Amino acid sequence: MENRIKNFKDFYDFYLTEHSNKWTRIFHFVGTLLIFVVIFYVIRSGKERFLWYIPIIGYGFAWFSHAVFEKNKPATFRYPLWSLIADFKMFFDLIMGKQKFRP
Repeated sequence: MENRIKNFKDFYDFYLTEHSNKWTRIFHFVGTLLIFVVIFYVIRSGKERFLWYIPIIGYGFAWFSHAVFEKNKPATFRYPLWSLIADFKMFFDLIMGKQKFRP
């Protein structure tokens, strides 16, 4: 029986250790930023057909960085909801200076 993380604070601490390479954090940041760009574009243009880009961009940038730079398996596979929340938390923590691109 594997140990499961039981609260978000512990998960976020784990999440940050799984994102210790600066390039992983940069790729996650860019992917999340592009998600907001797509959402903004859809709202302004009314072209909802572009919403399907969101998971491709978000997961594409993240999973590429895990495979190439971090060389680990994304936390999304074990903790999908917490991982999604943590992606946005890290994005805003990077903007606010609570986290660094080079940990």
